[in-house]
Amino acid sequence: MAAKTTVGVPKETALALYEKMLLTRLFEQRLDLMYKGGDILGGLLLGTGNEAVSVGATSALGKGDIIAPTHRGIGAHFVRGETPKGMLLQILGRAEGGTRGRDNTQHQGSMKLGIIGMISHLGATPTTAAGCALAFKIRKQPNVAMGFTGDGATSLGDFHETLNMASVMNLPYVMIIENNQWAYSTPPQKQYKCAKLSDRSMSYGMPGFTIDGTDVELVYTTVKHAVDRARKGDGPTLIETVTMRLRGHSAADGAPYVPKSMLEEWNAKHPVDIHMKKLTERGWLSDEQNKELVERLNSEIEEAVKYAKQAPYPEGHSLLDGVYAD
Repeated sequence: MAAKTTVGVPKETALALYEKMLLTRLFEQRLDLMYKGGDILGGLLLGTGNEAVSVGATSALGKGDIIAPTHRGIGAHFVRGETPKGMLLQILGRAEGGTRGRDNTQHQGSMKLGIIGMISHLGATPTTAAGCALAFKIRKQPNVAMGFTGDGATSLGDFHETLNMASVMNLPYVMIIENNQWAYSTPPQKQYKCAKLSDRSMSYGMPGFTIDGTDVELVYTTVKHAVDRARKGDGPTLIETVTMRLRGHSAADGAPYVPKSMLEEWNAKHPVDIHMKKLTERGWLSDEQNKELVERLNSEIEEAVKYAKQAPYPEGHSLLDGVYAD
């Protein structure tokens, strides 16, 4: 099924969605500058264009629920309670970071916040989330697990096996596909033949929807319906969100394979700009309020940058701790 028109949400929810998307945008812009300045070593993968998906979908969950985000999901971390400081400590490889300095990417999770740390093989991440959904069912907990993956990873066996199991076992599970047009440099027409990735839901016997992934309110309301359905015991749902990765695969990728006209078309539909315009038209956000919000969020980000840069790296001997289970 395809959902094309947005469904309005209450003012408080709409403003909260905007704040988290804006925070994600400003934070990633700061990360990009740090990467170019040599403060971030290794790879940096940004979610520019995916903000409505990570923020909108995750905002539909409740306390005790679990997410397994992708490397484009910094917004999902913020929704679940992670802070710019916490993200920067991880990305800069500091001892206080989520992996205690053993990694300097978004491979960061927190069971306290209900976040399963993403791994580079995106087809496997939804499988882990489905395992949590199975645990919820066995324990009779009223919670839902949500897995995220990219369009390219839907061609992997892990993806199909996970959805088949989730359907057969009627798990409280929601699968989000972030179809951002490129699996690294491979476009959709070279990945699959079906008209919509949500069409695959029929073979698993579950509902499937394809929605505009630039419309955060549509993402939120669609996913909220799927989450409520899963929580009632009615099983999993597959949701394809269609958006565009507005940067290269990583900050080091200039993406010469992306047609300039395509990039211009999708830049004009940036999720943050679209939602800000809607809020302004409804009279829910003035220019002055938006300016104050930008200043407050940038101040929070700069404080986080200052703290993380001064934070210590882990002691060498500590890197052998926690490698193996006792």
